[in-house]
Amino acid sequence: MTVGKRRKGLTVASALLGGVLVLSACSGGDDDASGGGGDSSQSKVDEAAAKKTSEAQIKITPEDGSDNASINNSAAVTVSKGTLTDVKMTTSEGTEVSGQISADKTSWKPTAQLERSTTYKLAAEAKDSDGRVAHENASFTTVSPANSFIGNFTPDDGTTVGVGMPVSINFDKAITNKAAVQKGIKVSTTSGQEVACHWFNANRMDCRPEDYWKEGSTVTLKLALDGVEGAKGVFGVQQKTVTFKIGRNQVSYVDAKTKQMKITQDGKTVRTIPISAGSPENKTYEGIMVMSEKFKETRMNGATVGFTDDDGKGEYDIKDVPHAIRLSSSGTFIHGNYWGAKSIFGSVNTSHGCVGLRDAKGANDPSTPGAWFFKNSMLGDVVVVQNTGDKTVAPDNGLNGWNMSWADWKAGSAV
Repeated sequence: MTVGKRRKGLTVASALLGGVLVLSACSGGDDDASGGGGDSSQSKVDEAAAKKTSEAQIKITPEDGSDNASINNSAAVTVSKGTLTDVKMTTSEGTEVSGQISADKTSWKPTAQLERSTTYKLAAEAKDSDGRVAHENASFTTVSPANSFIGNFTPDDGTTVGVGMPVSINFDKAITNKAAVQKGIKVSTTSGQEVACHWFNANRMDCRPEDYWKEGSTVTLKLALDGVEGAKGVFGVQQKTVTFKIGRNQVSYVDAKTKQMKITQDGKTVRTIPISAGSPENKTYEGIMVMSEKFKETRMNGATVGFTDDDGKGEYDIKDVPHAIRLSSSGTFIHGNYWGAKSIFGSVNTSHGCVGLRDAKGANDPSTPGAWFFKNSMLGDVVVVQNTGDKTVAPDNGLNGWNMSWADWKAGSAV
């Protein structure tokens, strides 16, 4: 064979071989002819792969990448068609968060409330009935303080208070969607009394019945504010229940004209105490006032409530006022007085607006009227001040919403 003929023969052979290769690679011939066997098809491969995958389906709430997540209900892990074997939750800094898998091993949740403005990572593992393992991971960020609000409430959980104590909630952000927030708050009492709530402003809502709470009853405050949008982009984070008890019915009546205070319990007078109310120049507010704070001793400086001398210093500055009970936010107290002559009590009004009772320096003499009244009073007790010649205390000056008619009170509801 010459060189030219040999090259031509190789070219033809190559073309034929290439055709065979193309046909082998692209033809739809039967599997047996190709020599691969039936298990090499894609459907068989997929079926085999499926047999190796766990049927356990893990769900993490909230979804991966969520922000403004709840600090109460986030980080919930559940599984279907399987059981949880391990759940690990950490902050973005690596601090581990404690949690607990349920007895049936189908759910997990943290054992403590989450922190605001914190990023958390969750890694969950579960097995199906055949022991095959499934994994799921998620990361989310809880709502920030700037995008959330809380309500600071009075009274405290588990306390016993007087019949005049309202439920008072002060929000740390201005509430513009008052109806939504109010719907997330429920106040009820075992006495069956109707309870209505009143908004004094965008930050404060108080709740009370038409008449004083029934003595011996239990009041329940439920806050279901988690996720409630109180203002644009600002969400509630509280989810809790608070209960408090109502004690005996004690109402004290201060008469600035007779300069006597009559203390009643369940409608019966238990003691009458001589007092000294505000002077003609500094009259005591009239009206129904509720005890909101008690101090065995406290400092009273006139400069803090606008009573100053020409040098700007307080007209008085007494560092150890005994047995002081607050009646208004603006500084009205009923308190012991050791610096005044005994003769003023029951005969002359001398104070800057408070109601004074005879007392001893140091607040350690239990025989004085000031000490007795302090011992026998509790937060929420009512003091009704009469015949001072001054205006009625404003309903929002302290816990004094009882000075508003029931119709006006209910008119302040957003619901």
